[in-house]
Amino acid sequence: MEMKINRTLFTVVQGDITTQDVDAIVNAANASLLGGGGLDGAIRRAGGPAISEECNDIRAYRGGCPPGQAVITTGGYLPAKYVIHTVGPKWRGGNSGEPETLASCYRASLTSALNFHIKTIAFPSIGTGTFGYPIERAAVTALKAIKAFVEEHEGVEEVRFVLFDDDTYNCYDGALRELSVKT
Repeated sequence: MEMKINRTLFTVVQGDITTQDVDAIVNAANASLLGGGGLDGAIRRAGGPAISEECNDIRAYRGGCPPGQAVITTGGYLPAKYVIHTVGPKWRGGNSGEPETLASCYRASLTSALNFHIKTIAFPSIGTGTFGYPIERAAVTALKAIKAFVEEHEGVEEVRFVLFDDDTYNCYDGALRELSVKT
């Protein structure tokens, strides 16, 4: 599924984000930036030690990355030149600011993209792994946040959601279809 909003192409694909030929990929990181399993581990393995080294420098300088914010590093050996690391909220039922923090992850990542003149960016489903955010809710929040951002800011030409499994892909594809009906 794909659609255009303002001058930005939105696409939803199923696959491996570490293989995407885009300017930047987004990593669903932890606040310490120390690395972990899942997506973060896969990105660091594929990109090599430069990503972890730059994350260590960021940790030394600012102590990590709080939920809802983003930092940027090299992409190392990845096809993408950059990795934007953002920290999603831990799901606590939806009444502890989780939607606002998740939306902030997408806005902060896109702001980093603009600051580095990034034209194409690939996102995973932030917060829906070990942080437990319900995928259906995450998809709607993500797409609404990005839509609002690109309606106000030009520069990002493509936002691609790269989703690993069938369930996540189907949720984001459905949310994008629903958004296209409303647009």
